Parts: sequence; C-alpha cells; structure tokens
Amino acid sequence: MTNRLSGWFVIIFFMHFVFKPYANSGYLEKRCYFRVGLANRAIIWQMIDYTVFKDKKAIYYTLGCKLNFSETATIERRLQEAGIRTAKRGEKADICIINSCAVTQEAEKKCRQVIHKLVRQNPGAYVVVTGCYAQLSAEKLSKELGVDVVLGIDKKGEVLEHLGNLVKHSDGGEWYAQPAKDVRNFVHSCSRGDRTRYFLKVQDGCDYFCTYCTIPFARGRSRNPHVSELVEQAQKAAAEGGKEIVITGVNIGDFGKSTGESFVSLVKALDGVEGISRYRISSIEPNLITDEIIEYVAQSRSFMPHFHIPLQAGSDEVLKLMHRRYDTSFFAQKIARVRELLPDAFIGVDVIVGTRGESEELFSKAYEFIKGLDISQLHVFSYSERPGTQALKIDGAVSPAEKHRRSQLLIALSEEKRLAFYERFIGREAVVLFEKPRQGMPMGGFTSNYIRVETVPKADYVNRLVRVRLGGFNEDRSALVADEIIGFAD
Repeated sequence: MTNRLSGWFVIIFFMHFVFKPYANSGYLEKRCYFRVGLANRAIIWQMIDYTVFKDKKAIYYTLGCKLNFSETATIERRLQEAGIRTAKRGEKADICIINSCAVTQEAEKKCRQVIHKLVRQNPGAYVVVTGCYAQLSAEKLSKELGVDVVLGIDKKGEVLEHLGNLVKHSDGGEWYAQPAKDVRNFVHSCSRGDRTRYFLKVQDGCDYFCTYCTIPFARGRSRNPHVSELVEQAQKAAAEGGKEIVITGVNIGDFGKSTGESFVSLVKALDGVEGISRYRISSIEPNLITDEIIEYVAQSRSFMPHFHIPLQAGSDEVLKLMHRRYDTSFFAQKIARVRELLPDAFIGVDVIVGTRGESEELFSKAYEFIKGLDISQLHVFSYSERPGTQALKIDGAVSPAEKHRRSQLLIALSEEKRLAFYERFIGREAVVLFEKPRQGMPMGGFTSNYIRVETVPKADYVNRLVRVRLGGFNEDRSALVADEIIGFAD
C-alpha cells in the first residue's frame, strides 16, 4: 500500500456505482478505484466503504494564506457531504486534516508542530497533510509519526478519496506528489466555512519566479478555469445566502492564461451576478492592476473600494534583486491612480524586510518611500531563507535581530497609517456587513472600504448589511464602534 513516487506512478480511476447485494445491509453507495503500480506490475484494488464515515469526526487545521483557508473549507464541505461531521471544541477527532504552508521556515516548523500536537491529542486518528509544504516535502512528511497520507497540490481536491477505510498505516504514510511544473489541473474552491464571507478561488500557481519565493515550486504554473465556471460558483454562493465574496488566488491578475480570457473580463462578469452585494480583490500585483481595472471598480455596483497590492521592497535596488516587475516610481503611480478615482479606498500593502542585499541604507530608503505612500495598512514579513531559491546566491545576509528591528519599525508605521485612515471616517455613515460573533465577544463586521466596526451582538444583524454612524475607537483601537444603528441596507 505504500506509494513512493520515485519507484512507481499511480493512476487512479474513480467510479460511483450501487451494489444491490448490499442494499439490505446499508451499503447504499461505494466508491472504487484502481492503483496501478508500474514498477512491479502489481494491481491493487481498494474499495472505499462510505459507511465507515458515519458518525466520524474530523478536525481541520490551516496554515498560511486566504487561498489555503478557502481550500480547507471546500475539503470540509466535501467530507461533511460524505457523512463526516466537524469535531466540536474539545472532542476527539477520528480524522485530522492539515493544510500546510511553506512560505517561511517558521511555517514549515509550525506544520510539524501541529502534526505532533494533533496526533497526541487525537490518538488513533487518520492524519492527512496537504498544501504547499506537503508538495515540497511529501516523502519527508510521510515519515512524521502518525501521518497516514500526504497529498501534493494536484491531489488537494481528492482528500476524501484518499481516506480509504480509515485504516492507519503502521509502517509510514503514503505520499502522492508529482513535480509542480507538471501540474495542470485546477482544484475549484468556493467556500465560507464558519465565516460570513465566501472565498472564491479563481486562479492557482505563479509564473513569476521571484528570487525569494517557493510558490511556483509548491503551486505550479499559473492556471485558471473559465469565467463561466466562476460565475456559476458565485451564483451558487448567492443562492446559499452569501452576500460577499473575496476573490482569491496566487496571482489573480494573471487570470486568463489557461483560457484566453482576462481578469477584467472576470470582474465584469461577476459584477452581474444577482444577490452578491460585495466583492473584494484579495491581492493583485502592481503591474497587473491596470487602469481599466481601477476605473471599473470605481464605478462598479459590487466591487468594493479595497485593494491589496504587494510592494515587497521599497527600494529599486532590492526590487531588482527580487526580480520584481516594477520599480518604486511605477508603484507610487498606481497608488496615486487608485486614490484619484477612489479617495476613500482601503489600500493594504505587503512588505518583506531583511532580504539578502538589503543594507541599512537601502532599508532607510525603503522606510521613507513607504512612509510617503498614501496607504491604509502594511502587512510586514521578515525574509526567510528558502531552499532552492535564487536569493541564496545574493550576498549581504541580514541578521535575525536586525530583521526584527526593521519589522517592528514598519509595523509601528503601519499602525500609524491604519489609525489615521480609520479616524477620517469617524462621524460618517457607512454600511457594514456584520458577521456572527464569538461567544462573549462584540459583533464585528466591515464597511465597504474595509474598516472594522463593532456593535452589541444581535442575531438579526448576522450576514446583513446595516447602515450605521461610525463612532470612535474601541478599547484596543482595533475597530470603530457603531455609534448609531440607522437601519438595514439590504
């Protein structure tokens, strides 16, 4: 049963059929597949008995980006449809699903820690690991104590099919991962999990190969489905009561390479879906956020004045070392264009500190550039050495202590900018989509331009667009308080 990619390839055929002889014993449906081992010519037949999933409980742990959270929610929904319920807090799980991240060394370390913790807390549970770390280190992860199956990026949509009959492996787990460059399939995902907002995956993979990044090796080349398929998913979300969709992907501005379409054509098509009141563009490269996109969002019915644009470095010298496709002048022009057409837009920006080649002088230059940008918030990351990346060939490594110092400076600058942005809207009216609050916590939600707003919990506000008057900051200054509830706006 153990599959080693280096030894043999696997072809899996899935079939649904009804077995009449089992009808009286409760076996209503079976799913079967062949595994063909080309190395030893062995053919192994395994039939999954779906009745083993009855009353089973699963726990899900996601590390990394919004795209990962979206994909985990889709995995969870598929397992629920098969009869596997999500374990409640404190319950022992029969199945553990870990969706991993590999963007930093810390993310990989955290994944291993999570595996050990879940194995310890859920003795005997069937453990599946997928995601970017699983793609990059499939065989290594399969040897972690308690892991049963490791699924690479092309198998992420087949978690259910790889649960088998939940029989644990005593001699190391199975692993399935082909080289990312050969991955061509697109795993659809449109889910909300326990959230109010839906996350619609529109694109996967990346062709940019920035020197510091492993994503092309973990996610494969850029690929996407047809616009019509995504419109259909948005329509389904609307039919389920969804009102806001966050458009996610690895490099969503690159949408259309697989189908001869474009990101702006997708935006226009989604804008026409009835029932969806809000879309947010999760992140888009500065060289791909065209004037046409900005102009369309400015007059759109449902695309919110909210952009997340990765800068990564605030000096031309470091941008060049990173192999980014723009310079600081180009980036500043894009921010100015957004502000010109959408003066109240929330603009988030990603920045990496401490990359190889970033001297103290270049960091100071970057700090001053970022300080001068009219943006709303920074997402600050410390550079992490990744095996196999071209950045390792660059001289001028930065010490961990210096990375931390630079990170703290930018985090403080980010908070200044966020507070100043929020303060501009105190006393104004705004429409908030409220989310279900956690027990004992205030009810929270976001305005169209992504200002977090809190109010006293009321059940009839959940997933409703509510017009409020914005008051001052809450106690920890993480949100504004709804000073007055004016009424429903949906």
